[in-house]
Amino acid sequence: MPKGYWIATVTIRDPQRYPDYIAANKQAFDKYGARFLVRGGAYETVKGTSGQRQVVIEFDSFETAKACFRSPEYQAALRIFETCADSNVVIAEGV
Repeated sequence: MPKGYWIATVTIRDPQRYPDYIAANKQAFDKYGARFLVRGGAYETVKGTSGQRQVVIEFDSFETAKACFRSPEYQAALRIFETCADSNVVIAEGV
């Protein structure tokens, strides 16, 4: 079964509040077996635009990746996120 991935670009508007989101998302990510492949760090935008932070999260399946995003646990974390950051997120199936 192909893995599922969240691919996100993030722009943080309130760096003091952002750690609250990180703490809140842990419950959903632990429950759904999320593995961070990219979480911040150095990057180079070679075409188009990007946020300040790049994130790639791997899940055991595409369905699990979607279920995590839609879960009550992650939706609670997302409400915090929306107070301090902006993002574009794609959930994609691996090969």
